[in-house]
Amino acid sequence: MSKPRPPTCNLGRFVPSHMDTESVKREGFNQHGILVVAVDDQRLSWIERQVIQKIGDRLYAQRRI
Repeated sequence: MSKPRPPTCNLGRFVPSHMDTESVKREGFNQHGILVVAVDDQRLSWIERQVIQKIGDRLYAQRRI
């Protein structure tokens, strides 16, 4: 098998090699009102994590029919 070739598109140089996810989340919240948070984020208290879990369950959990 041959080795894959690197991209030849000029836009390839604009793809970041490392993304600061915290700054992307912060910008998304500040500019668009979109909150991205992990349920197990240790910066949150136990009760805050429970609230996040309940909201996620309500919005995205699979419904049983």
